[in-house]
Amino acid sequence: MTGETWDLVKSGIERDVGANNFATWIKPLQFRSLDDRTLSLASPTDFIGRWVVQNFSDIILRHVDAAGIRASRVICTAGAAPVAESAPASPVRSRTEDGLDPRFTFDSFVVGKSNELAHAAARRVGEGGPVSFNPLFLHGGVGLGKTHLMQAIAWQLRERDPGCRVLFLSAEQFMYRFVQALREQSTMSFKEMFRSVDVLLVDDVQFIAGKESTQEEFFHTFNALVDNGKQVVISADRSPSDISDVQERITSRLHSGLVVDLHPADYELRLGILMHRYEQCREEAPDFILADGVIEFLAGRINTSIRVLESVMTRLFHYWGLVRREIRVEQLPDVLGDLLRASERKLTIDEIMKKVCDHYSLRMSDMTSARRSRSVARPRQMAMYLAKKLTPRSYPEIGRKFGGKDHTTVLYAVRKIEELIQSDPQLAEDAQLLQRRLES
Repeated sequence: MTGETWDLVKSGIERDVGANNFATWIKPLQFRSLDDRTLSLASPTDFIGRWVVQNFSDIILRHVDAAGIRASRVICTAGAAPVAESAPASPVRSRTEDGLDPRFTFDSFVVGKSNELAHAAARRVGEGGPVSFNPLFLHGGVGLGKTHLMQAIAWQLRERDPGCRVLFLSAEQFMYRFVQALREQSTMSFKEMFRSVDVLLVDDVQFIAGKESTQEEFFHTFNALVDNGKQVVISADRSPSDISDVQERITSRLHSGLVVDLHPADYELRLGILMHRYEQCREEAPDFILADGVIEFLAGRINTSIRVLESVMTRLFHYWGLVRREIRVEQLPDVLGDLLRASERKLTIDEIMKKVCDHYSLRMSDMTSARRSRSVARPRQMAMYLAKKLTPRSYPEIGRKFGGKDHTTVLYAVRKIEELIQSDPQLAEDAQLLQRRLES
C-alpha cells in the first residue's frame, strides 16, 4: 500500500462518514505503513488517534479491503509512539469479513414516519423465508439509514439461521472483486461465489453507473439469484430511474420488486434519534448530563441527516469528557458551531431553479424566458412554488429572479401548483422529490 492508495481509500471513506466527520477525523490521517496486516496511520494528536481507532476502524478496514488490500487492525500514531490500536476482529458482534458493523442492528434503528416503510420492508426480509418482493431497493440521501437497515438484515438473518449464506458489500467492492477476477483469470470462481449465496445485499449501487462490464456481470448475478428464489437487497442515493448511465434492463429489473424512499427525518424522528443516542452515552457514563432543552434545541436546528445527528451527540459526549460538567444550550455554539452553521445554510432561488431545470431537462434560460409552452411553463411554476415555500422571499422578489415577472404571475403559479398537487399524483411526486433534494 502507498500514500496514493491511502488517498483513494480516504475518498471512499468520506462517502460513508460524511463531510463533517471526514474533515475532522479522517482527512488529517497520513499513511505510515502496512506490516503484517496492521495498517499504521499518523494522526495530528493523541486524541484524534484514539477517537479514530475507537469509532472508525471498521469503516477504514472495510474500504482498505475494497481496494484489494488485506488488513485486520488499525493503529494510529502521533509522533513516534502508538496512541491507539484496534483489536483484531472477534467472532461475536465484531466487524465481519464483509464489513458488517455491530452497531447497525434493528434494535438500534430509530423508526419514524420518514423511514417506517423502509424499516418494515427490511424487517420482513430479515425474518427469512419467502418474501413477496424481490429485490428490495432502498434509496435516499446520505446519512438516512440505508446502510444501517441493510446491515441489520444481515445480522438478523445470520442470528436466525447461522447456515444462511448472506453476503453484504458495496457496489465498489463488487467492482473491485470483479476486476480482480478478470486480472487473475478467475471469473468462474467469482461467479460461483456470488451466485451461491442465499441473500445478497449491495450498497450504493449508483457507483456502477457508466461501468459497462461491471454492470453486465451485476445484471447476470442479479438475474441468477432472483430466478433461483434468492433474495437481493440494494441501496442507492436515488431511485433506479434517476441513476444515469445504467443499462435500461438493469433499471427495469430494479423496479420489478419493492422500491422504498427514505425521507429526511422530521422533528419527531430527529428528537427520537438524539434521545436514543443520549441514552446510549448515559449507559456508558451515567454522569453525562445535558441540561433541559438541549436535545429539543438540537432536534429543531440540526436537519441535515441522521448521521450528523449521531455525530452531534458523540461530539457532546467527548466534550463532556473534557469539561466534566452539565452541558447547557448556551454552550452549543462553541461545541457544535460548524454543524449549526451548516444547518443554517440559506437556500437560494438560483439553486431551486437549477434543481428544477435538472429534473425537467431544461436550460436555466427557460426559467427567465417568456415561453408559454406547457413543457416550460409548468416547471417554471414549480420553481416559483418551491421558491415561495422554501425561501423567505416575497412574491415581487421571486418575480424579479424569474426574468422580471409580475408578482401576480408568481402568486398564480404558487396557487396553480398547490391545486395540481391535490389532483395530479405525478406532479405531487415531483414536488415532494424536488423539495427533499433541495433540503438534503
